[in-house]
Amino acid sequence: QVQLVESGGGLVQAGGSLRLSCVASGLTFRNYVMGWFRQAPGKEREFVAAVRWSGRNENYADSVKGRFTISRVDAKNTVYLQMNSLKPEDTAVYYCAAGALGGIIPSDYYYWGQGTQVTVSS
Repeated sequence: QVQLVESGGGLVQAGGSLRLSCVASGLTFRNYVMGWFRQAPGKEREFVAAVRWSGRNENYADSVKGRFTISRVDAKNTVYLQMNSLKPEDTAVYYCAAGALGGIIPSDYYYWGQGTQVTVSS
């Protein structure tokens, strides 16, 4: 049974930082592209970031480029999303996902976590 479990969400003031974590089980972690998506109320799920290999093959949405950093530690089956300079428009439920294509659309990913809420106050 594949499970992805996110943690690290919470309430933060604009300009602050959070680090999200996602721990995967039931899969060979190193064989998967790992991604982060987010979904705000009334909006569609949108791509945030993805990584195939540790330290390389990273991709970011334009809206978070320069502020967010995705990383992975395969020995711990964990992918992280470091979020700096947070803005109110970053408020959303953040989901981690595992897939094979490493694209920017949700259908590129096979497995999904339950999400963690990030709220940024102005």
